[in-house]
Amino acid sequence: MPPTWPRKPDRRDPEFRRFADRINYAFHVAVFCAVNSGLWFFYNLYRASGSWAVWTTGVWTFILLAHTLYVFAIADYSESARG
Repeated sequence: MPPTWPRKPDRRDPEFRRFADRINYAFHVAVFCAVNSGLWFFYNLYRASGSWAVWTTGVWTFILLAHTLYVFAIADYSESARG
């Protein structure tokens, strides 16, 4: 069952912002896993040459790690942060 919000969504609500950011992060992880597994499947299936799959996965991994750092360490969801 997908996660739901118990009251009317409002971006000014810090709890809702945290919830929305984590749902967005979960979607990012899911797309990363699906695309990269397909990328590596076809890379190995066709015995592709070159390092384009390595670079694509590496860059996207770095972006995903930055997203992880933001969502779980940097983002400030307090009321005073919205100003």
